[in-house]
Amino acid sequence: MSGDDTLSLLLALGLLLALGRALGELAFRLKQAPVLGEIVAGILLGPTVFGRVAPGAFETLFPAEGPVAIARDGLAGFVVTLFMLVAGMEVELSTIWRRGRAAFAVSLTGIAIPFALGLAAALFMPRALGCEPGADPVVFTLFFAIALSISALPVIARTLMDLNLYRSDLGMVVIASAVFDDLVGWIVFAIVLGMLEHGGQSVAPTVALVVGYAALMLTAGRWAIDRSLPWIQAHLSWPAGVLGFALVLALFGAAATQWIGVHALFGAFMAGVALGDSKHLRETMRTSIERFVSSGLAPLFFATIGLGVDFYVHFDLGLAALVIVIACAGKVLGCAWGARWAGMSKRESWAVGFGMNARGAMEIILGLVALRAGIIGERLFVALVLMALVTSIMSGPLMQRSLGQRRSRRIHELLRPGAFKSPLLGRTRTDGLLHLAGALAEEHKLPVAEVQRAVLARERVQATGIGNGVAVPHARLAGLKGPVVGVGISPEGLDFDAPDGRPARIVFLILTAPQDDGAQVELLAAIGRLFEDPGVRERAVGLRSFTELQALLKVEAAHAGASR
Repeated sequence: MSGDDTLSLLLALGLLLALGRALGELAFRLKQAPVLGEIVAGILLGPTVFGRVAPGAFETLFPAEGPVAIARDGLAGFVVTLFMLVAGMEVELSTIWRRGRAAFAVSLTGIAIPFALGLAAALFMPRALGCEPGADPVVFTLFFAIALSISALPVIARTLMDLNLYRSDLGMVVIASAVFDDLVGWIVFAIVLGMLEHGGQSVAPTVALVVGYAALMLTAGRWAIDRSLPWIQAHLSWPAGVLGFALVLALFGAAATQWIGVHALFGAFMAGVALGDSKHLRETMRTSIERFVSSGLAPLFFATIGLGVDFYVHFDLGLAALVIVIACAGKVLGCAWGARWAGMSKRESWAVGFGMNARGAMEIILGLVALRAGIIGERLFVALVLMALVTSIMSGPLMQRSLGQRRSRRIHELLRPGAFKSPLLGRTRTDGLLHLAGALAEEHKLPVAEVQRAVLARERVQATGIGNGVAVPHARLAGLKGPVVGVGISPEGLDFDAPDGRPARIVFLILTAPQDDGAQVELLAAIGRLFEDPGVRERAVGLRSFTELQALLKVEAAHAGASR
């Protein structure tokens, strides 16, 4: 590579990573999977938008051929290999056995019915589904059936955590079923790729090697990794030793399946399954690997997806709608039927179906592999990307609707800069409440005097100090569409008549609508749990800016979610 090539590559990677992370964060704030924003970043920087607006600059930064393109594609391949390692580490084999009949029933019907529906659709209307002229009809049919059968385990796990269902019986059924779906789907897809590689020749040797590799990694490989980790942790530096071991394992696993004649991603995925199942892999190390790959590197890969495909030229509304309908019908109905067969209630069965319907990044990676292997064309790839994004977006809300739930309110999501006061002015409880209530009213364009009267009236009924230096005054206010929260920090403390007699240094003011009984109780309980930790209380008292407050509450909320 010349100096100009190196400059172009570095600028291109910087742009992809920066915009990918920025839009990924925006998607996360909108309660969506970050991969949605990362793919949109690639579409904006690709031929769909940037290539049209500034074709010369686009060709300079993102050439389709030459050393820059080779280096970029090689790095993207390395990143997606590590991403598959992380995806495999999410798989908990023990959950399949713990959930027994229910997991087996949902897994069986959740694979068989979408597979059969996809098989029938691809056989009877291949052209309508985007089968390219000259493509092997058998391989295309099998690919389409598999694409409709798999789920996205990372997206499903995140959705369940967000709904406080991850450790529930229902959540474990969904997770166990998704684990089984991913394992079966990727094994079958590896075999299909072997068929493509060998053309009309017998694929029996490839099938035998693929199944043998999977069996080896789930048995002897798993055992060897489990025995190796204590030695690595004892004799090598921490955490570099374990991280290096994981990366080497992923690369060697990927090389093994590439040598067999199927895609390298399958090898990395199975290596991740074997590594993640070890009882010696500490949770901190698992989290470090996941964050290193998912937050630091994965945006780079998902953003590059938009560089190779013009989503405007290849967008086919009819094809996208058809793929989404077939995919949702097969997965939702199949998994819901399996759950009912296992004896789950009607509401829970539909929730299982909608939860399993999320496809996310796994579907996109599967489609990209098929596109590069020549199994499908750009039209179907774009439709599959849209299907993956739509099913991921709809999964959580439809699960909530099925169960009659609503998403848990997070305190940091209800705060605004103008409703944070540090220091909170006043020497008495009344002074502090008037100051904080006035700021909260002004921030939300509410009548100041009315808010202050309501807050003081409620405080006269019963004091709101909950102990540990925390007070949570609250009041009902007509006309509110949802709860609003203000926070004040009093370094000296105000007397809120707490049970332990301690003055309140952290004051949360909550306003809710008269009819919204659940919100007030939920927020009071969340604040109480949050400030049980004396370390959190000490850090909160030292806060001087709204950004610091947001950071503290967001990190503590993430820790609470991870511990569920």
